[in-house]
Amino acid sequence: MPITLDGRRTAAAIKAELAVQVARLKRQGVEPGLGTLLVGEDAGSMKYVAGKHEDCREVGIRSIQRRLPSDASQEDILEEVELLNRDPACTGFIVQLPLPRGVDVNAVIDAIDPAKDADGMHPYNLGELVLHTHSDISTPLPCTPRGVLALLDAYGIDLDGASVCVLGRGITIGRTIGLLLTRRSVNATVTLCHTGTRDIGRYMRQSDIIVSAVGRAGFVTPDNVRQGAVLVDVGVSRILDERTGRYRIRGDVDKACYDKASAYTPNPGGVGPMTRAMLLVNVVQMAQMRHAS
Repeated sequence: MPITLDGRRTAAAIKAELAVQVARLKRQGVEPGLGTLLVGEDAGSMKYVAGKHEDCREVGIRSIQRRLPSDASQEDILEEVELLNRDPACTGFIVQLPLPRGVDVNAVIDAIDPAKDADGMHPYNLGELVLHTHSDISTPLPCTPRGVLALLDAYGIDLDGASVCVLGRGITIGRTIGLLLTRRSVNATVTLCHTGTRDIGRYMRQSDIIVSAVGRAGFVTPDNVRQGAVLVDVGVSRILDERTGRYRIRGDVDKACYDKASAYTPNPGGVGPMTRAMLLVNVVQMAQMRHAS
């Protein structure tokens, strides 16, 4: 039987440890604070941000919420970013994506103080990740890739020498997870596939691990999975259930693949909770480093 890589259970254990660290910091006069900037009323974004602040309450982190209407201008958004940059109560923060049409997302990310980049997506922090292939990294790491690696590690899945096929070249995970997987301390070999990849199934079938983040329900099918592969499902699609009239979350990996896998992440309940947990890890580590300095 394949192993279910339970992200909820693993994230709960991480948050329990973080709660101990946060309590210790508070005794030393340091209170970590997570800020979020939500623009508009996208249902998925609102739910995700609410979950992040519920996590803060569980761990004991100060929760700082800022919101703007969907018609907010880029100048409005940049002004809020600068306020969070200057807020001493805010240890780190994120700007929830997607942003409204017409807003330059890269300009907004660039405006975040790298030392407060809780998502680990600022160009400076990504550059530090590129540079430090052998040594320790003190800057924030991208949450979703970090969460994937933490989940695999929690279940003892050895990545040293493993062949990993990454599907999708988005910045959230596709273009960033390879930077973590190919560090000397992890030592995996990565193939990044995208819409321009010819015979993409061949790369999947050759891989020990498939990390799929294309956002197409059921994209990974059993005929493209080798026996004993590890399946990491990061994709999210909302599919209308005609029987109930409600939308349901579907991942990239067809559930029929599970019979061939040695381990898999459920979706939902796999990578998502780990991403949220890593956001808290980044904020707590930022607070610890600031206190040490």
